[in-house]
Amino acid sequence: MKTKAVRMYGKNDLRLEEFELPALKDDEILAHIISDSICMSSYKAALQGADHKRVPNDIAENPIIIGHEFCGEIIEVGAKWADKYKAGDRFAIQPAINYKGSLQAPGYSYRFIGGSAQYVIIPNEVMEMDCLLRYNGDAFFYGSVAEPMSCIIGGYHANYHTKNGCYVHDMGIVEGGCVALLACAGPMGLGAIDYAINCDRRPSVVVVTDIDEARLKRAAEILTPEKAAKNGVKLYYVNTNEYENPVEYMMSLTDGKGFNDVFVYAPVKPVVEMGDRLLARDGCLNFFAGPTNPEFKAEFNFYNVHYTSTHLVGTSGGNTDDMRECLTMVEEGKINPAAMITHIGGLNAVAETTCNLPKIPGGKKLIYTGKDMPLTAIADFGELGKTDKFYADLDVICKANNGLWNAEAEKYVLANAKDI
Repeated sequence: MKTKAVRMYGKNDLRLEEFELPALKDDEILAHIISDSICMSSYKAALQGADHKRVPNDIAENPIIIGHEFCGEIIEVGAKWADKYKAGDRFAIQPAINYKGSLQAPGYSYRFIGGSAQYVIIPNEVMEMDCLLRYNGDAFFYGSVAEPMSCIIGGYHANYHTKNGCYVHDMGIVEGGCVALLACAGPMGLGAIDYAINCDRRPSVVVVTDIDEARLKRAAEILTPEKAAKNGVKLYYVNTNEYENPVEYMMSLTDGKGFNDVFVYAPVKPVVEMGDRLLARDGCLNFFAGPTNPEFKAEFNFYNVHYTSTHLVGTSGGNTDDMRECLTMVEEGKINPAAMITHIGGLNAVAETTCNLPKIPGGKKLIYTGKDMPLTAIADFGELGKTDKFYADLDVICKANNGLWNAEAEKYVLANAKDI
């Protein structure tokens, strides 16, 4: 079978090509990719090429398919897996398969599997490690953003707390406690807010900070304090630039007790240090943001570490259980990761978008791999729609869904966008 895919041959050398897939083996699965979202990790892989720890040294001769946040349908199942999977099943993949300790992963290491493709062959090790996950949702894009959402969920599970005289770590945020989400009104931050107010281990207070008033306003429109209140959560949005002493104000929202769990969503020294000052006794600060500077440092109050048992964790990615939890919550309508998505495009847009990702504002760039579409911001649909009915229709659909990408919009693209 022929497939079209974006393959990496070297540093910033990504090519959209058509080629023949090899014959399917008994321990493999043939799949049709419908959607893939572009991750900053793919940009880093493209930037480093074969120097990347997950990318093989011989990509100049044996290029790999990029993309690791994908969702699709199974086409054919090899005999080994016929009792577990069947043609027509929808799936998402946990790319961090950790097979026999290897760093190999779809989207980085394989010639015939990656998200930026129409058809792929899923190798045996993905199923062996139980990383091919069934997905029963009504839209493919939710399966594509399950991986970044699982990173957020993993952060909540990685926090821990202790009891006096006990050395056992109680994993997860404090149920009924206070959570601070710092610099958290961006696309990933919206996922963090959504999970906090809808998870099983809900806090009683969630305070979201940012210094961008427009982002805070948009976040409050999507995830309203009224919606949070229905789940027993008091949700506050705080522009820290508007307060002479923002720490004092935020502490007042906890009756002066402080925050049991603080998440830092920007690698900014003053933000980290603010988080430290907000911690309650036995409070846990999660440094979620990934700094690009390997020498990034901030001060932490070690007097409080010693006498009030404050502590620090960092997370980078989620595991398979986190991803399953995300998919289940999506299927049950408990969370809506669509808020992460700001741009839509086709397979033709992948190479340029990936290589220039840090220069493109907004959140997740969602790709429909069977389509030929320029990368386009959802916010620009209205203007483009003045001369193009396709975008006019999408604008109407998205505005009817609070400006968010949605299942109806996906169906419209799949039915009406130009095929690649």
